[in-house]
Amino acid sequence: MTDSNPGARLTGVLLLTSLVAMIAAAAIVVPSGLTLNSADPDAVLAAVRERFGLHLTELAFDVLGWLALTAAGLVMSARSARASGPYPVTPAGGLLAAAGLAGLLHDAGNLALTQLAAHPTAPAVTTVAWAVMLTAKWTVNLAGLLWVAATVAAAAGVPMPPWLRIAGAIAAISGLAAAALPWTTGTDGPTVALEQLGYALHLPIMIWYGVLGWRYLRNR
Repeated sequence: MTDSNPGARLTGVLLLTSLVAMIAAAAIVVPSGLTLNSADPDAVLAAVRERFGLHLTELAFDVLGWLALTAAGLVMSARSARASGPYPVTPAGGLLAAAGLAGLLHDAGNLALTQLAAHPTAPAVTTVAWAVMLTAKWTVNLAGLLWVAATVAAAAGVPMPPWLRIAGAIAAISGLAAAALPWTTGTDGPTVALEQLGYALHLPIMIWYGVLGWRYLRNR
């Protein structure tokens, strides 16, 4: 992990920025009732209208988090391609960037909901909102799966101490469980409680990348 390359420090800053931004977004969403559940699009549109500023604030933090994750993945890919030594070129950076892009697509859907909520009397607005939310939910599920794959690739191919590799494997299992939750609900879709459980199960991956980012940042 020791690296004098400024790219390592930049990766660390980006990973820590992503962690802080995503935790801030979750801290707004969960207590405020802004978990956007496709099972009740009318209630979602009403909640977004009532808490318009809070919704945009949470969305801004989430966009920053996924954007920082994408940038970190790209920097990791560039460093991996130039690396020499016993470690092979790892796909971790590319997978991490892909996860970030999928997360940004998810946020694009949530931003579209903001505009739909501002026009509640428009024709078929509830149907459109339902379709947007459903697409956004499965896009973030794809982001979660890519994030798990990136974690496995990083734990296997990035230089780090053994304890951090083991922690990465545990975090990946937790993230995989989070990504699998929506698949267990059939046609009903996940409830708000199940979605919040998914947030909690993704937390180990977020923290693991935060630790990885801190090591990149502090080691020279």
